[in-house]
Amino acid sequence: MDYAITFACYNQVDYTRQCIDSMQRAGTPLERLVVVDNASGDETLAYLRGLPLGKVIHNRDNLGCGVAWNQGALELQSEWTIIMNNDVLVSPQWVQGLIESATLHQLDIVSPAMIEGPLNYDFAAFAQQARQRAGSTMRLGWAHAVCLAVHQRVWKEVGYFRASPKLLGYEDTLFFHEARKAGMQVGTTGASWLHHFGSITQSAMKRERGLKESQELGYRYNHRLLHQPWLERKMDKVRLKRQLRQWREDEIARLGFSLWGSSTSGALSW
Repeated sequence: MDYAITFACYNQVDYTRQCIDSMQRAGTPLERLVVVDNASGDETLAYLRGLPLGKVIHNRDNLGCGVAWNQGALELQSEWTIIMNNDVLVSPQWVQGLIESATLHQLDIVSPAMIEGPLNYDFAAFAQQARQRAGSTMRLGWAHAVCLAVHQRVWKEVGYFRASPKLLGYEDTLFFHEARKAGMQVGTTGASWLHHFGSITQSAMKRERGLKESQELGYRYNHRLLHQPWLERKMDKVRLKRQLRQWREDEIARLGFSLWGSSTSGALSW
């Protein structure tokens, strides 16, 4: 498979280490991984430079997700580029599951199924069982930015991420918006599973700025960049919420779990 992997990081070296350790356990070749360090002040850069990665890019300032994702995608150009967070754990065959599912369903962008929250369960065992039972399950029409595999034709037709540090996390919303406008086909597959600890870097940046967890990190009027009427945006959210609920109910009825769950109090919930 012709693919590359990239993620940006800003401090939080322990989560970056856990992420890369999980890749090594899963047999993911590190030479396909490009990591962009957005001016971390902890041990992140020293840790990364001690690994046999495809590339370590060091930015002297925090240039934001969009800039870093573009740097990573352009550094190791491949048929498929996997853009992901650094606060995740991967499971065996996660890349294979993503790309094979995308090829089967003729998708341009595909995301893995995911559990969010503390790691208070046996993720490896769950991921193996879930992949076997839900490998053919697909949510057509929806993907997420915690991890997404992007085909090279998307870069050519839609372009890359909006490269503005001031967006502070809104880059993914703009990217998906442009992809939908261009008719790109997206989906989330049960053939690939991640554990996501949950917006660790975003939370740390909020604390740096004295913001509450409930507050938005980015500019509150970033939605104006969508050039979408308020009512249309509202209706899109309502339709998505209804569709997500329907997917969840159908998956639980058929599988006993859904493609998006959370770990709380030592148990998984859907």
